[in-house]
Amino acid sequence: MTRRTAHLVRVALCVVHAALIASCAARAVPPPLPPTLKYPDFVYPAVPPELGRMSGVERVDYGWRFLQTDDLRNADREFGAALRRSPSLYPAETGAGYVELAERDYKEALAHFDASLARAPAYVPALVGRGQALLGLKRDDEALASFEAALAADPSLVDVRRRVDVLEFRSAQELVEAARAAARDNRLDDARAAYRRALEGSPGSAFLHRELGIVERRRGETETALAELRKAVELDPSDAASFVQIGELLAAAHDYAGAEEAYRAAQALEPSEDLAKRIADVAEKDRLAKLPPEFHAIPQSEQITRGELAALIGVHLEPLLNDAPPQQVVVTDIRNHWAAPWITIVARAGVMEPFPNHTFQPRAPVRRGDLAAAVSRLVLLATREDSERREEWTNARPSIADMGPGHLTYRAAAVAVASGVMPLLEGDRFAVTRPVSGAEAIDAVNRVAALARAAR
Repeated sequence: MTRRTAHLVRVALCVVHAALIASCAARAVPPPLPPTLKYPDFVYPAVPPELGRMSGVERVDYGWRFLQTDDLRNADREFGAALRRSPSLYPAETGAGYVELAERDYKEALAHFDASLARAPAYVPALVGRGQALLGLKRDDEALASFEAALAADPSLVDVRRRVDVLEFRSAQELVEAARAAARDNRLDDARAAYRRALEGSPGSAFLHRELGIVERRRGETETALAELRKAVELDPSDAASFVQIGELLAAAHDYAGAEEAYRAAQALEPSEDLAKRIADVAEKDRLAKLPPEFHAIPQSEQITRGELAALIGVHLEPLLNDAPPQQVVVTDIRNHWAAPWITIVARAGVMEPFPNHTFQPRAPVRRGDLAAAVSRLVLLATREDSERREEWTNARPSIADMGPGHLTYRAAAVAVASGVMPLLEGDRFAVTRPVSGAEAIDAVNRVAALARAAR
């Protein structure tokens, strides 16, 4: 080797040595993980065993260390170098996405995470990163879906579970606000759709079922409304408002027994005078609904019978009759009559007496004189505690065009007229023999009931 050749070799070695030194200087030494991670919400992009022999695998961990010390430049360089060596190394792609996420470039971060998931759809670090990028882009519904997919793959992700809970709550709040606004604006279909979406995320929410039930009721969907309201009280037995809604729907559907049960449940939770009145009202309607069909036909009758009048009095004025001193009576012709129970009650109260031959003749027609006799006795029963009014009506002597004080029916008619229960007809006549219709008899009985309530 000549001197010149040796010199050239030495120069070449120096150049190579300098290049190696420059190369080593250009590549930073990966730091250890700090005690407190800079980005604790990021999930380490672990390399699956099947990818462990790929070129550049070790640089994924190097990039992660730089990232968690907030050295984003070197982190990006390491993940990029790994991808150049092995383009299918999706943990490195995920790491690159986290670098973009740290730089708040959510669009680029999403592109990296999507590329990673295209290779491994259930890769948890990419699913979590994708959810975070979508949150940054204000696409909360998609973010929630990504987080839920991550939880499905790894239920141990406590922090992700918290994010899901927060997002579900936030989403539910927004949906409820939208549903309520739609309901206020009478956009009932929109309100219904929003409530149903909210319930998909919170099926165990009693108040959502209640509010959806109310919307369904406004839409005229009674059965659907009842189902939602019943679900509400099943989930929350202390929901008095839902019990009231159920009671109203059942009462409107003539299910008075069911309505009473619902109102009583509400009354037990939140007592009120209004609920007490509702309970009494539906209980009375339930009692009336169970009466024989012959009773329900009375309002349409052009001329009622003695049995029908007895039933009207017995059904509507039972408390008044129960307070009357009982009389011993024998009635022989009512055994097979539908109104027999009420005929017995009014006869024992002395309101409608049997005939001397011990028959009641329940199918005999009722005339205004007959009604006056029953009404006068009922009025005196209703005012037994009001001696002043009782005396006033007993001593009343109204002018009646078609009968004088000597008429056998005058005293009964006078009490009926003076009390306002049976007003005089045209020309100030009483018309003792005129047939009594079902509507007229009901009106008289209702007036007596009003007097009895006023006298309490």
